[in-house]
Amino acid sequence: MDGILNLLKPPGMTSHDVVSVVRRVLSIKKVGHTGTLDPGVAGVLPICVGRATRLAEFIAGEDKAYRAEITFGVTTDTQDSFGQVTGEADASVLSKGDVAYILTRFQGQIMQIPPMVSAVKVDGKRLYELAREGVEVERAARPVTIHKLQLLDFRPGPRPVAFVDVVCSKGTYIRTLAYDIGQALGVGAHMSYLVRTRSGPFTLEAASTLEELAAGRAPMLSPAAALGAMDRATVPSAAVERLKHGVAPRMKVSAPAGATIALLDQAGELLALAEALPDASIKLLKVFA
Repeated sequence: MDGILNLLKPPGMTSHDVVSVVRRVLSIKKVGHTGTLDPGVAGVLPICVGRATRLAEFIAGEDKAYRAEITFGVTTDTQDSFGQVTGEADASVLSKGDVAYILTRFQGQIMQIPPMVSAVKVDGKRLYELAREGVEVERAARPVTIHKLQLLDFRPGPRPVAFVDVVCSKGTYIRTLAYDIGQALGVGAHMSYLVRTRSGPFTLEAASTLEELAAGRAPMLSPAAALGAMDRATVPSAAVERLKHGVAPRMKVSAPAGATIALLDQAGELLALAEALPDASIKLLKVFA
């Protein structure tokens, strides 16, 4: 049983809770998720099963899409609605135009300081562990890319609310994006709700619920189908057996140097992942066959 499940994580469960459910329902131990969703966040959570767990790092590196609710005029110590309020302001001066304009400043590559409730490690300890101990430490800003930041709706008032769609690179913190937008507008803000609508090629529309999983109605995608827009190359039949034993086939690929390539057999099944070299040859990264 090897493949990827596109599951809808409900709010209130951790990503590990979902992994535990899959292990129990499928009676298999080798299960892993492809990037943590906070307990309060709902949405797409790809789950790798069997040998497909070796693909988790590649799926986790894909772009993500979210729909977020941002509430202005209130800041919290976690930058979301689950934290303690740290500041309040009358934000009734904000207009839809103000928010739409400021969003343009947060598109493209930006710098983010990871929140204290993140899983980033500092001196061998995760930030959220330090936060639980009441310790706050300096965090280095990191570059992330916001491919899309679209204002969908705006509700004015003393605590205005904006609804936005975000498409971003791996490692982007939407709660921090909301906080930084509030700071730029001078009224403060926090992320009051979040749904992940896409993770790489996995979409919310195609996601299965845990109830559907339990009823046997959650489709298992093949490892090859889970690789989205990754470059692909078909291995000659004569080289397949040697590849299964870790011998890279002598073949040329058209992908740019450094790109990751999915090596498929004649039937389109995933055999291995490889790296394209400058001379158009390949170096094996992981063999799945």
